[in-house]
Amino acid sequence: MKHLLAWVGFLLFCNMAQAGPQIGVGVVYDYLDGDKSTYMKRVFNGGTSTAFVKVNILEIVYNEDGSYQELPLETQANGTSKDGLMASPARLIVPANGMQGTRLLFMGNREKERYFRVRFVPVVPEAEDEFAISAEEREEYKKERVAAGVKVLAGYGTVFFVRPKDTRFETVIDDSANRYLMRNNGNSVVVIDEFKDCDAKKESDCQPTTKHHVMAGRTFSFDKEAGREYRFTLIEGGKSKAVEIKG
Repeated sequence: MKHLLAWVGFLLFCNMAQAGPQIGVGVVYDYLDGDKSTYMKRVFNGGTSTAFVKVNILEIVYNEDGSYQELPLETQANGTSKDGLMASPARLIVPANGMQGTRLLFMGNREKERYFRVRFVPVVPEAEDEFAISAEEREEYKKERVAAGVKVLAGYGTVFFVRPKDTRFETVIDDSANRYLMRNNGNSVVVIDEFKDCDAKKESDCQPTTKHHVMAGRTFSFDKEAGREYRFTLIEGGKSKAVEIKG
């Protein structure tokens, strides 16, 4: 009987955990090509109730030592618009099992590559949040959330790369006997995707697969080990190349 009650309690907990909005935003990294100024980002809701989502954007500014800061966007010289990335709309109402999109629009300086943190944050709507719903609808949503036992709404943070207007790729490889080094001499990020470090004779013996962003002026490298194989896809904008290296 105790086991039965414990199992029932576990099922109730799972149902409560799955109740309410459950958003998804697809890939974590997005890239705006040099000849584009807008990008459509879609938000999915696989939950059981409507998701009210706020889109917040900060600029990521990297220091010489690789550390970074996340800063609010500055106003352009004209005083009427922001210098950076903006979301339109910045408030999304996503129905259960539905989808809504926001257009990410870049305005400002594109002489060099820029980086942004885009956060999609589900909220319980308040009057100041500027969602297009009535006071009665807000109160009803709050009651439904309490009844479902939903206390935490999970959000997502993504990274958005804005390539320079005149994007240039120049990847230089130094592949020596014991070390592989790649330098990004271009002006835009290149991606080392699906990097795998595996035993040459036993493919199931692999280190966890990783992804690396190599920014302009930076390098990516690793030491080779005898009997190991290294595989990845090198992505330069719209071009990709499969690479395989033996230790």
